[in-house]
Amino acid sequence: MKKKAHPFVKWVGGKRGVIKDLLLHLPININNYYEPFVGGGALFFEIANKVNYSYISDLNPDLMIAYNVIKTDPHNLINLLKIHKENHSKEYYYKIRDLQELSCPIENTARFIYLLKTCFNGLFRVNSENYFNTPVGLYKNPNILDEANINAVNLILQNTDGIYQDFSRIVPNICDFVYFDPPYYPINDTSFTKYIFNGFADYEQIRLRDFILTLVKKGVNIMVSNSNTEFIRDL
Repeated sequence: MKKKAHPFVKWVGGKRGVIKDLLLHLPININNYYEPFVGGGALFFEIANKVNYSYISDLNPDLMIAYNVIKTDPHNLINLLKIHKENHSKEYYYKIRDLQELSCPIENTARFIYLLKTCFNGLFRVNSENYFNTPVGLYKNPNILDEANINAVNLILQNTDGIYQDFSRIVPNICDFVYFDPPYYPINDTSFTKYIFNGFADYEQIRLRDFILTLVKKGVNIMVSNSNTEFIRDL
């Protein structure tokens, strides 16, 4: 029996815990699927085999590089993750974390996955210079290499385009389905929204609302997740 693909990294705001609720609100028929804030892709992996074609995108470059590396070269990625797994320690973690802006996409993806599997709470966070700065997590046996899932994800991605782009660049048509899962509007001063360097400010939420309305007028099916705040309810 083939392993069912699931998110290959933990992602803040990931939807695996509420996936059953999301599935209740899907259109009956879906042609192509779009997810322009894909993150870990919980809903994408749940329905990718049930749609004609999928288009996923995000403004986190490391994340989109990772999707495309898994799609095109899972074998070499697995080999590099094996090395990270064999060498993992607190000291090794910080050594790898300090390797910023690797030019090789496969090495960059191996580093990206390794850090998210071993950092504190799986939290992708960047500092003011756009450098990953999450401290190491205290795990006895982190799941650095899930070879079966990487191969399962590779198969799903053969029917998928993964692009680094703004949400407004997608071009769905009537009967296509778009799931928007943007950085949630903060409910307090400590809410985390730093998925990308520039964040997602009020005007971005408004711009997203306006873009969604243009798609609805085209006959595109839409689902949106966000925080239950007065600002978002007003939008």
